Amino acid sequence: MPLQNFQYDTIMREYHRRQTENRRNLEERRAEAYARLPRLREIDQEVASLSARKARSLLNGAASGTADLKAAIALLGEERTALLLSNGYPADYLELSYTCPKCQDTGYIGSRKCICFKKAELELLYTQSNLKEIIKKENFDHFSFDYYSDTIKNEATGLSALETARRAYHTAKSFVEEFDRRFQNLFLYGNTGVGKTFLSHCIAKELLDTAHCVLYFSAFDLFDMLAQSAFSRNADTAYGEDLIFDCDLLIIDDLGTELTNSFVSSQLFLCINERIMRHKSTVISTNLELESFSETYSERTFSRIASNYQMVKLIGKDIRIQKIFLGGK
Repeated sequence: MPLQNFQYDTIMREYHRRQTENRRNLEERRAEAYARLPRLREIDQEVASLSARKARSLLNGAASGTADLKAAIALLGEERTALLLSNGYPADYLELSYTCPKCQDTGYIGSRKCICFKKAELELLYTQSNLKEIIKKENFDHFSFDYYSDTIKNEATGLSALETARRAYHTAKSFVEEFDRRFQNLFLYGNTGVGKTFLSHCIAKELLDTAHCVLYFSAFDLFDMLAQSAFSRNADTAYGEDLIFDCDLLIIDDLGTELTNSFVSSQLFLCINERIMRHKSTVISTNLELESFSETYSERTFSRIASNYQMVKLIGKDIRIQKIFLGGK
């Protein structure tokens, strides 16, 4: 997925910083070597002078004599290398070094992104997602069905907690696999501690690893940012609001735990509606039952969700409490 302009600029600023730092390091090495071995400065000056004469000859169409200049430059280069090596310096001590030799710290090899740019892209997306550390542990590889009972039943569907969890897991997997092919949203609901947040983290990890822009917010933090944007309108909050509306995937966790008022309700509808209009996917998790959700945020908001989100319910005992009794396992 393409980076937004400010994300691209962030990465390119880092490349500019690297280039500046590497040039400064070269100047420091050069000053130190020249002070110790003055002949190095003389050699570099002679090479520069001969190179300029060669360039002028070529520009004037006088190819004759350039071979002698080339040979003279080569001899000076050999003397330079020998002088460096004999005094304990590496042969390339006075050459500009690069953090990434493949692209020479430009981020591109020709018109293609260098592998270092792709790594920087992933790192930036991970950092901005607010999930960098947690998804090292909470991902599909670590999802366990051991905490879901095969005796606890969902009265509405007749499915056990274990069967419900397996269905939710495969729904989340499908959501990731089809993410770039069709627009979809998920509404994860159920009691506290049944794996809703964990499952949203699993989705986030897969999409971040494929360079999608994913943002995670607790409901409290999301509405706090939207409030700052509504009442401040400075550059930082404005771009934050734009990213909330335009990122590839927005995860709103624990909806219903924040202090709900008319502002929160209106901002939730705005956020949901705007992302639907832009065909940008959203995952919402909440402990509220569907009836309570409708009462809390208005029928209009619930109707928008019901007609555009896949509803996924998880049931069972609180996994966090189970882990405490199992010694954190």
